[in-house]
Amino acid sequence: MSRNILEKYERRTIRAPAERLLLLLKTRGPQTASSLGSALKISSEAARQQLVQLAAEGLTDSYFVSRGVGRPSQFWQLTPKASSQFPDTHAELTVKLLQAIRTQLGQEALDALITTRENETMETYGNAMRQIPELADRVAILAELRTEEGYMAEVQEGENGDLMLVENHCPICAAATECQGFCRAELQIFRSLLGPQATVERTDHIVQGSRRCAYRITKTE
Repeated sequence: MSRNILEKYERRTIRAPAERLLLLLKTRGPQTASSLGSALKISSEAARQQLVQLAAEGLTDSYFVSRGVGRPSQFWQLTPKASSQFPDTHAELTVKLLQAIRTQLGQEALDALITTRENETMETYGNAMRQIPELADRVAILAELRTEEGYMAEVQEGENGDLMLVENHCPICAAATECQGFCRAELQIFRSLLGPQATVERTDHIVQGSRRCAYRITKTE
């Protein structure tokens, strides 16, 4: 299911090979040119040339890792500048509006705005999950909804059969950084939607410097 979600996102938004490389680095983290070439069904050298061009544009950089005997392996990763290549919901304007609300109307008004957004999201997601009893199916629907909103979400199997909801991008990162109430609200939404049949714990957080946001979902007895 997670692979299908990402493939659907790629078909809808990705065109050039260089953009596909950026997507792979975004969703998989640092990679070698060989692994990227294999994923795109092109040669390692072709992938390396694309990566060098992206580095010239300031979108990628690389580092070397020694693995015993032999030449170190070169890994490529995204730079902070590369975030501009992925959806962001009017970041600068959003931050200015949040600051204005807090300054002019106070924290209570900002909290009310977040609560309104939380309630609207709960209703939208809840309608999509209505009469879907299985936890795995509900998480899969949640990942699809989040992907449609730009979070590039997928479901992975974690340790001990847990599910991992992974969001490889945050389209409201600027707003979430300015006001982390958005992040707290999203975690509460997930917990409410999945109900007493699951516990939800955030394990990775983009705002705190992680490459992605990730949530461990454990089925309760």
